[in-house]
Amino acid sequence: MSVDSEGGAGKRFAVRAGPGTSDAVVVLGLVGELDHDSVGPLTRALDDCARARRVVVDCSGLTFCDSTGLNELLRARLRLRETGGRLDLAGLGPPVDRMFEITGARLVFRVYADTAEALADDGAGAGGGGEAHG
Repeated sequence: MSVDSEGGAGKRFAVRAGPGTSDAVVVLGLVGELDHDSVGPLTRALDDCARARRVVVDCSGLTFCDSTGLNELLRARLRLRETGGRLDLAGLGPPVDRMFEITGARLVFRVYADTAEALADDGAGAGGGGEAHG
């Protein structure tokens, strides 16, 4: 599945969903600039993953994220927790990582250096956050 948001001359933001280590684990790859105008595809992709046991959001292709994107990720995290699932982040690049750090959101999510590391830690159990691995 691939959901794109068009912005003027071309794609500004895209979400690509792929399998994780099992049917209950989904990897969402974010590419481009995530903001108020481009958050729709992320919202739809996260809604599609509502029944997953675990969602790993690969942010390695994310070049920008504003408070709208952050809030969408936080909402999805809470929705997944209500059903015993979890949402983890992987591959935060410097500009995006800094925003998560400044807002304190980095402490809420499990954060991994990359998707491979996140998937290798699949047995870490549902719940919490706050474990920064990367």
